Amino acid sequence: MLETGIQAPEFTLPDQNGEMHSLKDYRGKKVILYFYPRDNTPGCTKQACGYSERYPQFEEKGAVVLGISKDSIASHKRFEEKQGLTFTILSDTELEVIKAYDVWKEKKNYGKVSMGVVRTTYLIDEEGVIIRANDKVKAAEDPEKMLEILQE
Repeated sequence: MLETGIQAPEFTLPDQNGEMHSLKDYRGKKVILYFYPRDNTPGCTKQACGYSERYPQFEEKGAVVLGISKDSIASHKRFEEKQGLTFTILSDTELEVIKAYDVWKEKKNYGKVSMGVVRTTYLIDEEGVIIRANDKVKAAEDPEKMLEILQE
């Protein structure tokens, strides 16, 4: 996981509509950048819907929410439509940003070891500096927790 106080790695990725987004596009706003394993899985759906439901509150605090997984643009579009998501989800099929943010790790699932995305949330300030980094993220609690952090 990346440390707080450092400049967040710059990136450019396509969203669920195929439009490109760069971190620098969001200078002047706080960015909640969350990495999740997979579209349409129970935990990831709870997390995404939680962010979607609270999105107006994040906007009021001058923050944007960007979700990133290794799923394809088409998968993201289906996820957005099925769940009625109101924020941007970015596709990192090449794992460039996932690796740059140090969230591609060895995971154990039912005793089987494989590589995958570890659910991680970063809060990046208006200047592009990481000010919070959470890697012990509980999917259902993450959106509310991040909203509380913004109110500090």
